[in-house]
Amino acid sequence: MGTSGLICAFLLASCCCCRRVAGVPGEAEKPAPELLEVEVGGTALLKCGPSHSQSNFSHVDWFSVHKEKPTLIFRVRQGQGQSEPGEYQHRLHLQDKGTTLALTHITPHDERIFLCQGKRPRSQEHRVQLRVYKAPEEPTIQVNPLGISVNSEEPEEVATCVGRNGYPLPQVIWYKNGRPLKEEKNRVQIQSFQIVESSGLYTLQSVLKAQLAKEDKDAQFYCELSYRLPSGNHMKESPEVMVPVFYPAERVWLEVEPEGMLKEGDRVEIRCLADGNPPPHFSISKQNLSTKEMEEESTDDNGILVLEPAQKEHSGLYECQGLDLETTVSLLSDQQELLVNYVSDVRVSPAAPESQEGSSLTLTCEAESNQDLEFQWLREKTGKVLERGPVLQLRNLKREEGGGYRCVASAPSVPGLNRTQLVNVAIFGSPWMTLRERKIRVKENTMLNLSCEASGHPRPSIIWNVDGTASEQDQDPQTVLSILSVLVTPELLETGAKCVASNPLGENVTSIILELDSNRTNSLSTSTFSPPARANTPSRLPEPESKGVVIVAVTVCVLVLAVLGAVLYFFYKKGKLPCGRSGKQEITLPPSRKSEFVVEVKSDKLPEEMGLLQGSNGDKRAPGDQGEKYIDLRH
Repeated sequence: MGTSGLICAFLLASCCCCRRVAGVPGEAEKPAPELLEVEVGGTALLKCGPSHSQSNFSHVDWFSVHKEKPTLIFRVRQGQGQSEPGEYQHRLHLQDKGTTLALTHITPHDERIFLCQGKRPRSQEHRVQLRVYKAPEEPTIQVNPLGISVNSEEPEEVATCVGRNGYPLPQVIWYKNGRPLKEEKNRVQIQSFQIVESSGLYTLQSVLKAQLAKEDKDAQFYCELSYRLPSGNHMKESPEVMVPVFYPAERVWLEVEPEGMLKEGDRVEIRCLADGNPPPHFSISKQNLSTKEMEEESTDDNGILVLEPAQKEHSGLYECQGLDLETTVSLLSDQQELLVNYVSDVRVSPAAPESQEGSSLTLTCEAESNQDLEFQWLREKTGKVLERGPVLQLRNLKREEGGGYRCVASAPSVPGLNRTQLVNVAIFGSPWMTLRERKIRVKENTMLNLSCEASGHPRPSIIWNVDGTASEQDQDPQTVLSILSVLVTPELLETGAKCVASNPLGENVTSIILELDSNRTNSLSTSTFSPPARANTPSRLPEPESKGVVIVAVTVCVLVLAVLGAVLYFFYKKGKLPCGRSGKQEITLPPSRKSEFVVEVKSDKLPEEMGLLQGSNGDKRAPGDQGEKYIDLRH
């Protein structure tokens, strides 16, 4: 029998049988105890009679009634209190001039009747029923991790709710999708257990069992604890949980990613889906176009068929089969057609076009596709669109129009679907050199890489007139680049180098002149000189460095002539330079300065860069001449 039961039994015995407590005088029926509610840890103020009572409390005994047995716990004599040895010895003290007994640090064990008895001027007693309360902690909920099968014949455990350290025992209510659950035979069961802690508080454990259906796969379950405090009724809710619900599949189907129109080169994933949990074992099959039979395809560990890159051969009918390993029931999906759009077999005719300069040429492009195609022609080296359509007309061909042309076949209805074909147009002709002559500044005793580029049809070959290590690289079907690695020697500086390009239609030459560069170091090093961008004609183009040298030479000459004119004008003004038509005249100077007046015109330019300073007869300066001129005005 619990504490409440004992109290009720005590009250019943007290009220019905009119029994007297030992030592308590009087035979009248005892009134109902005064109710006092306190939370655990608080202080109970026990009053010996109503607040308006005029009784004398100078001589009072307090009793604790447990299992109908009163036990003296406190005495009041002449307004002074004294605790009796026992469980309450250190928790009791008087308040309000002895009219109130304070009991501190309330625990659940203190829930009982307390009785006070006064003896002067006459015998009297007062009962106080102490009720103790403690709110439980926030409830916790643990879902069944193994899940529940809809095929179970009896209710299975859904979740367990635990409310700890409450007093008195709280009430639990289970909810599904916000609606309270009630016990239902063979459908819903709620089993609750209580644990009494050493502190006297209760821990409640409640287990919900139920039979679930497929519709409960997304159901939300939670529990609610209802309890009372001196302030009123309260409740606490647990978090919501979902329990795994297992049910057999009723339908399987195919899903293809990405959605929309597919094209060759895409990554395509085909997967099976089902409305069962857990999903069945899947297999994917494709129809054999020859036998019309479905043949199983290889899938990855997740049962997904990956097509990467997708090809037109992957087009066809696919289906999925799902096998429930528990029920051994097999389900087939509807067949689904997969279409991989393609553009293939792009062809250009003629495949190896060649023509003479000044003639015309027609190029035709074709391709295979399951979609309507559009064609366009591009110049390979510039990317410029030349023609829209499958036919490209080239008229009055020039040598520089040889080279690559690209046909692009695209399907406008499928974004990104296109294929191309490159064709090289060959123009018959003798080798065409980038430059006829080049100048290179070098330092003696250095390794030098000389390059020479030539184009023509048939493809030319290149030879050098000096010894070295030569290698060739094909720039395109009609162009070759030859690189010669040589050591700069005095002999090479004197003779220079020549590369000769030849084919059955002729030959062409590029001369390379080597000049010493005083700014370079004497250490052995390697330099590479590549040809500049190809010109439209084989004639030599002036080099940027030579243009600068000519401009500087002309500027120096103009300045020298200006100085000379100023000097002559000065003497003319002094009257020492008679001008007439009779020919040469001597300039008269003081004897002491006749031998000093010399005008020097000097240039540090190399001989081949002073061409503008040569006479009209084209006479060239001797090799030892450093470009210095002296105008002697002494004679």
